[in-house]
Amino acid sequence: MASVYYKDMLLLFILLLISGVVFVYRRRLPVTNWPVLGMTPDILLNCHRIHDFATDIVKLSNATFLLKGPWFANINMLLTSDPSNIHYMLSKNFPNYPKGPEFRNMFDILGDGIFNSDHELWEIHRKTTMSLLKHADFQTLLETTIVKKVENGLLPVLEFASTCNQEIDLQEIFQRFTFDVICLLLLDYDPESLSIDLPFIPCEKAFTDAEEAILWRHVLPERVWKLQKRFGLGKEKKMNEATKAFDEFIYDCLSRIQDRVGMVHDKENGLLASLVRGFEGKSGVPIRDVGKFSRDTILSLMIAGRDTTSTALSWFFYLLAKNPSVESKIRAEIGEKWGVKELDKLIYLHGGICEALRLYPPVALEHKAPLKADVLPSGHVIDANTRIILCFYSMGRMEDIWGEDCMEFKPERWFTKDGRIKHEPSYKFTAFHAGPRTCLGKEMGFIQMKMVAASIISRYRVELVEGHKVCPSDSIILQMKYGLKVKLLPIINI
Repeated sequence: MASVYYKDMLLLFILLLISGVVFVYRRRLPVTNWPVLGMTPDILLNCHRIHDFATDIVKLSNATFLLKGPWFANINMLLTSDPSNIHYMLSKNFPNYPKGPEFRNMFDILGDGIFNSDHELWEIHRKTTMSLLKHADFQTLLETTIVKKVENGLLPVLEFASTCNQEIDLQEIFQRFTFDVICLLLLDYDPESLSIDLPFIPCEKAFTDAEEAILWRHVLPERVWKLQKRFGLGKEKKMNEATKAFDEFIYDCLSRIQDRVGMVHDKENGLLASLVRGFEGKSGVPIRDVGKFSRDTILSLMIAGRDTTSTALSWFFYLLAKNPSVESKIRAEIGEKWGVKELDKLIYLHGGICEALRLYPPVALEHKAPLKADVLPSGHVIDANTRIILCFYSMGRMEDIWGEDCMEFKPERWFTKDGRIKHEPSYKFTAFHAGPRTCLGKEMGFIQMKMVAASIISRYRVELVEGHKVCPSDSIILQMKYGLKVKLLPIINI
C-alpha cells in the first residue's frame, strides 16, 4: 500500500512539475538569461525584428525590463515604455537625463549638432532654431518651397508612373522629396533627386546606412563596433562611407555659398547665415571651425527634415492602402479644391497622420543615461552607468496606454466629442518627443505631410503591390525594410 501511495504521489508530483513548466513556458518572457552571455543569443536571433522583439518584452514585463548583455561587456539596457517613466525622464527630472558622452559617442556623425548637444550649447541651438522657424519669412519660404516641389517634382514623377502603370516605391519618393525640400530650405540648393530618372545621389542614400549602423551600436559592445569602424567592417563600413558622402555634399554646398556670397555667415545668406549668426558672440560656445560647426548643424537638421517626415508619410500611406474606407473619407474631406489655408480644416487627415505616428513613430527609440543614481516611478533603481532605452514604438502597441483597440488604425481616436482635434499628452504620444526637447519642427512636419498627402489622395488611389512585404527596418529611424511598393490608380471625377 505504501509503495502504491508513493508511486501515486510521485506521479502527481511529475504531473504538477510538467504543468508548472508548461505554464511558465507559455507565460515566460521571450528571452533567457544565459550564464556569461546574458540575453545576447536572443537579441541576435531577433535582430531582424528588433523593435517588435522589444515590444514583446515590455508587454510581458509590466512595461519595464532589464535586458542583460554579456557579463564582461557592460551593455545592460533597461527597456521601458511606461508613460510615467517617460514623463519623469523627459520632463520632471530632465536635468538628470542629458544626452551624455555615450550618446555623443554612438551618434558621433552628428558632431556638435542640436541632437548631440547638452547644457548651454543645446539651449543656444534650440533658441536660435526656434526663433528662425517662427519667423514669418520662414513660414512663407516653407510653404512656397513645398508647393513648388510638389508641382515640379512629386506630381510629374507620380503621373509618369501612373500613366505607364508602373510599380513605384513610395518610400523612396518621399525620401527624395523631403531631401530636396530640406536642401532648398537650408542651403538654397535643389539637388533634384526627385525627378523622373531618379538619379543616384550618394548623400541622399547615406542616411539609411548611417541610421542602421547607429542602431547596431546600441546592441554591440563599444569595443566591437569601434574595431569594425577602424577596419571598415560590417555596418561600420557603410557608416564610414555615409560620413564621407555627407561631408562631400555639405562642404560642396558651403563652398558654393562662399563663392556666391563671400562668407558662410554673410548677412545676405538666408537661413544658414541666420543659424550660424545665432551662435556668434555667445559666451561659453567657442566655434573654432565655422565650416565644421555649420556642417554639424546642417546634417542634424537634414536628418530631422528628411527622415522623420518621409518615414511618417510612408507608414501613413501604407495604413491608408490597408484601410480604403479611411482613404475615401479623407478624399471626401479634401474635395476637389484645397490650399495651404485649408489644411487646418482637414480634421480626418490630421487624425490619420496622428494614427500613423502613434503606430509607427519615425524615431522608434531614445537612448538615455542618468547623471546620478535615481529611482524611476516604476520603482526601478538605476545608477549612473545604467543605459536606458525609451521604447516609443512599443508605446503605440500597449493596451494599457491606448486601449484594447490599440493595433487598429482609427483616425477617430483623435477627435473630441464636438469634432475637434483631440490633444494627447506628449509622454503618451511621443512621436515628437516630450519635455524641453520636444521637436521644434512639429508644425513644419505637419504642414509638409498634409500638403503632400492631400496632393496625392485628391488625385490617386494607392494600392499595395500584391505579395510585397512591409515591415520595419532595423534602424534608429523606423523606415520600411523593403520600401513601399504601390500602384497609383487615378481618381476619375465625374
